[in-house]
Amino acid sequence: MAENTTVTTTPVTATKGGGSTVIVDAVVAKVAGIAAAEVPGVHALGGGAARVIGNIRQAVGSKDYAQGVSVEVGETEVAADIAIQVDYPEQLQRVASNVRAAVHQAITELVGMKVAEINVTVVDVFIPGDDDEDEATDSRVS
Repeated sequence: MAENTTVTTTPVTATKGGGSTVIVDAVVAKVAGIAAAEVPGVHALGGGAARVIGNIRQAVGSKDYAQGVSVEVGETEVAADIAIQVDYPEQLQRVASNVRAAVHQAITELVGMKVAEINVTVVDVFIPGDDDEDEATDSRVS
C-alpha cells in the first residue's frame, strides 16, 4: 500500500432508523495514525520522505495525522499498513506489537469495524542527539 490515502467512501449500514453512515478512508487512516502516534516508543510516523513533508506541514501550522498510514476499508473490515520510527533503545518488536494493539482497539471502538490485519513497518530508529549535533554545527557556522 502507498503512504498516501485515497479518498474513497465506504457505506456502513446504520442499526437504527434506517439510512446509512459513510466513513471516508481518510478518517479511518487518521484514527489509526493518532492511535499509533500515542504509543510509547513511537517517535514519528512514516518513512523519510513522509516525515520531511510532515515537518513542512507542521511549519505552516497543519498536521497530517494519517502520515505513514495506509488503509483499505471494505464493507465490514479494515486493513492497515503503518510505518513508524522508534525511539532508541526501545524494543522494536514490543513497540510494533503495542502499535498494532492500539490501532486495533481504536478502529474497533471508534470506527466500529472489524480489523482484518494491521501491518507495522519499522522504517527507522530515532537516536537522541543526532539531530542536536547537526543543529550545533549549523549554529557554529552562522
